[in-house]
Amino acid sequence: LARRVTVDHTSLQLQQPVLEFVRAEHQRGRGTVLASGSDEMLVRPLAEHLGCFDDVLGSDGSINMTGPRKASALVAHSGDRGFEYLGNSKVDVPVWQAARAVHLVSSSLRFTRFVQSRFTVDKLFQRQLNPLSVWLRQCRVAQWLKNVLLFVSLILVHAYDDVQALAATGIAFLSFSLCASGIYLLNDLVDLPLDRRHPRKCRRPLANGDVQVAAVCLVLLLLLLASALLALLLPPMFQFVLLLYAVTAVGYSALLRRLAIVDVLVLAGLYTLRIVAGGAALALPLTFWLLAFSLFLFLSLALMKRYTELKEWEADRLPDAGRGYRSGDGNFLIAPGFAAGFTAVLVLALYLNGAAVQQFYRYPEVLWLVCPVLLFWISHIWFSSFRGRMLDDPIMFAVQDATSLLCAVTVLLLFVAAV
Repeated sequence: LARRVTVDHTSLQLQQPVLEFVRAEHQRGRGTVLASGSDEMLVRPLAEHLGCFDDVLGSDGSINMTGPRKASALVAHSGDRGFEYLGNSKVDVPVWQAARAVHLVSSSLRFTRFVQSRFTVDKLFQRQLNPLSVWLRQCRVAQWLKNVLLFVSLILVHAYDDVQALAATGIAFLSFSLCASGIYLLNDLVDLPLDRRHPRKCRRPLANGDVQVAAVCLVLLLLLLASALLALLLPPMFQFVLLLYAVTAVGYSALLRRLAIVDVLVLAGLYTLRIVAGGAALALPLTFWLLAFSLFLFLSLALMKRYTELKEWEADRLPDAGRGYRSGDGNFLIAPGFAAGFTAVLVLALYLNGAAVQQFYRYPEVLWLVCPVLLFWISHIWFSSFRGRMLDDPIMFAVQDATSLLCAVTVLLLFVAAV
């Protein structure tokens, strides 16, 4: 593997306090050795890139340079008790036993106490991490807000007092959210090299090294399993929609996101599938009006998301994420983005003029005021994108934007007034 893999050392997330300590010791004239269980063909270029190591010890295909073997190699290199060792794992215990001084890098209070119970730690580099907070960020629990779309069908039929409908929608929400988190983890695994070079995504726990690849793989499988088990409690149509969402999302990550325009259509479809899933959980038929409105609205948001990313790539010269776009293509997305958003409002206006609205609203004419509010909001978020206020996701931007929240409250009050 080491002969076939090239590591981009500039993309590695290094712990700066540790690196500064090593550089300071190196500048004082002390000999420094980078001793790693990774293959020497990978370790030596990193040492040369950092420029603060005098020697390198690494695995060579037959000897795994870890534990007692690393201890023996360092004793042969510097003599028994002739070196200080900075480690971060239980496998380093034999090395610390042969060292003159123990230095520790740890992000776990439990592991720190384990080492301190056996050795006198001279230098401690400890990152205080809350495991729950780290995994909540890694699983993108904040993104579960998008799955509130599953409640749209429940709201449209005014089944607020139906306990069974509320329970079914709640289970669907949790199942869909767990599935989405599993797919986010899969995306992070696939995009790991790119995320490490991204100015913001490099702070994600996996890219930053706060969680390990093996742990992410395990959690991914558990999330998908839990999602599937919850889906078994709901009608078969929901299970089908959930499976369709998962397959489409994986296909998007693997291939479809590399196809210009196809990628935004798929994104819009994934959002619309959330509404379809909510209806399937309640065994409710979805109207043409709702699906058409959703598809056009989410197409506008998907185009905005892609426009924002393209604008950022061009401004900051970020690495290409495999998208099927070129420099300057972002300007092409503006016109269809506005057109899709305004078409969604047109579909809503035609629906509000229909007979179906009379069934649920005493004063349906009040709902006409929703149209100008939506026209204003769509224009507002597009202007926010133009002006660089939006980062990656229009929906996550909207829930933190005061103007967007004011528009949402206004629409809610209009619906209440219409009832």
